[in-house]
Amino acid sequence: MATVAEDGPLQCSGLPVKRYYKDELHAEFGEALTLAQHGKESHHTPYGTVQQFTYCYCGKLV
Repeated sequence: MATVAEDGPLQCSGLPVKRYYKDELHAEFGEALTLAQHGKESHHTPYGTVQQFTYCYCGKLV
């Protein structure tokens, strides 16, 4: 799952966004999934700005 990072933009296309730390994003899925890995990416927009995104790689507990 990927979404706007905690230090990402406040808006996207003029709409407000929810920004997440990795632990907050993982918590959205509950205890059924375990966090296997996480990361951040700097996305360069066509308008010349840089936006931060966070990624969580989760797996199902068996």
